[in-house]
Amino acid sequence: MATEFSRIITLLRKERKISQKQAAADLGVSQALLSHYEKGIRECGLEFLVRTADYYGVTCDYLLGRSAEPGTHITETEAPPPVPAACKRLSDSEAVLFALAEQSGGELTGYIERALSLSVYRVFRTLYCANPKNDRRFFTVSEVAADALAVSAIERCRALSELAVRESSLADTAITTNTLTTEQPLYVSSLLNLIKNAESYINEINQ
Repeated sequence: MATEFSRIITLLRKERKISQKQAAADLGVSQALLSHYEKGIRECGLEFLVRTADYYGVTCDYLLGRSAEPGTHITETEAPPPVPAACKRLSDSEAVLFALAEQSGGELTGYIERALSLSVYRVFRTLYCANPKNDRRFFTVSEVAADALAVSAIERCRALSELAVRESSLADTAITTNTLTTEQPLYVSSLLNLIKNAESYINEINQ
């Protein structure tokens, strides 16, 4: 790996027609130290590795010879914002739903996708229409009937899902915290948190 790093950083510098002296100055090290890195005499630290990746606009994996492609290097200022916890909780929970639905081998996945898509549509439409200046022609369904029709479509998908579940292998599939943890270890905690939060809200409004 050290040999690959030495070869790659030397090749990148020469391809860009940068002198070793200039590269060393730009990277904040002495020319002698950079020469040692390029010859494989010394191994660099993580900080220099990341700095070099930024300097040449490649990934650290490429510098280490772990990837054949330079890749698109994302700097800190270009990196997407972190995913909100609520968003991750929903996306992880959906992953569990679709994984379970795919076991049925039928149309259940399609019904679930439509129901979730319609729920997102309802919420987005509410946000969009909050400003009366937003062009209502953005939507093709009449504003007067849109919400009622969306609710009706969601209920239809839910009813069809129930029928599909009864006729699928899921009717005989045991679902427990243990089975979910075994089959979906990356996502199950989000689903359990979502269920807890949903039931807390249900109990709160029914008091």
